Amino acid sequence: MSDLTRIPAPDGVAPAAQYTHVVAATGRLVAVSGQLPLDEDGRLVGEGDPAAQARQVFENLRRCLAAAGATFDDVVKLTYFVTDMAHLPAVRAARAAHIPDDRLPAASAVQVAALVAPQFLMEIEALAVVAG
Repeated sequence: MSDLTRIPAPDGVAPAAQYTHVVAATGRLVAVSGQLPLDEDGRLVGEGDPAAQARQVFENLRRCLAAAGATFDDVVKLTYFVTDMAHLPAVRAARAAHIPDDRLPAASAVQVAALVAPQFLMEIEALAVVAG
């Protein structure tokens, strides 16, 4: 695990409930491309179901992080691309299964008109920093 410093609310910035404003780290950068709700065989998981899609995306993120010797404890930034902001509660629930509230990374949520295929409701990318 890297040495992470979380600053949830810098002076003069309103506190955030679902993310940390600043995460500073030293170590090896791990960038994980946007993950889609596909299983290991490339099949869509959870057609029309944001909760099922979010769970699959976070499982894919976990596997990608592990391949680089990282875990969710090392994540400093998540970027959520969703086709509807109404999907964010499902994303947050899936995130909560992997990242406790006291270790929240910096985050951005962006509503997009479309993703690479119409059945995808979300895509999530991660940045992590691993010690050494």
